[in-house]
Amino acid sequence: MDTALLFRNNIISTCGVRKIIISDRDPKFTSEFWTNLYDMLGTKLSFSTAYHPQANGLAESMIQTMEDIIRRFCTYGIEYKDHEGCTHDWVTLIPEVQLSYNKSKNSTTGKTPALVEKGWNPLLPVDHLKKNLLTIHPTARDFHEMWKKACDTAARWIA
Repeated sequence: MDTALLFRNNIISTCGVRKIIISDRDPKFTSEFWTNLYDMLGTKLSFSTAYHPQANGLAESMIQTMEDIIRRFCTYGIEYKDHEGCTHDWVTLIPEVQLSYNKSKNSTTGKTPALVEKGWNPLLPVDHLKKNLLTIHPTARDFHEMWKKACDTAARWIA
């Protein structure tokens, strides 16, 4: 049930119900619960061939890129401290990595994943940066700065 809630909260709530989902053969997705749920949603579930994840090449390419970026965050020990000294490491930066990836042009299509999927490109936190940050609350400024650094770093590594 936890996986179903994550699916609802992170996929259906932002992308809607999909016509087709390609998945590995994890028991979570092959169970009677999931097959019934997909049936009710009108979603066709296709499984990649065991030990041949390249069957879903686009997804595998994206996963490889994300893993590479996260590995770089770990290798280079990139972490950000806010004004209270709290450390934010790579785990907390995954949403920024995902956002940067979704806004980066694909070398094959020349379009961003977000544009292909949603029809528009998302804005990064720096796209509407206010010029005078002196009057901004320190915690908001630190959070924004952490967000900006994470997005900029991920975007450099994607390119």
